[in-house]
Amino acid sequence: MDIRCPSCGETDDLRGYRHDDRIDVTCGSCGASWARDLSPHCDRCGSTALQAVHLAILEKSRGTQLSVVGTRVIDLCETCDSETLGRYYANLPNPLMPDEIPTFDSEEHR
Repeated sequence: MDIRCPSCGETDDLRGYRHDDRIDVTCGSCGASWARDLSPHCDRCGSTALQAVHLAILEKSRGTQLSVVGTRVIDLCETCDSETLGRYYANLPNPLMPDEIPTFDSEEHR
């Protein structure tokens, strides 16, 4: 999640304090303060219609073989990620495969 100051764009010098359903954030660079809502929402369209899906974690195994070594839960937007959600539900019970697959260095296999 990309959190940045709405006034100056700072991403590192931010301090936050939790208050139930929000975090009050203060920018150390410019002094701006704002409340960050903790309810999940789509970063692209703002929708709260999200689906939690299991994304595969892949590692290189022997040779050119890839293995699923675990999963992590990610939220996908029903509007912005409808194609990806369709692919996920069509392949259940398997986890969603990542967009980028680990590649092999050609010199590794000489």
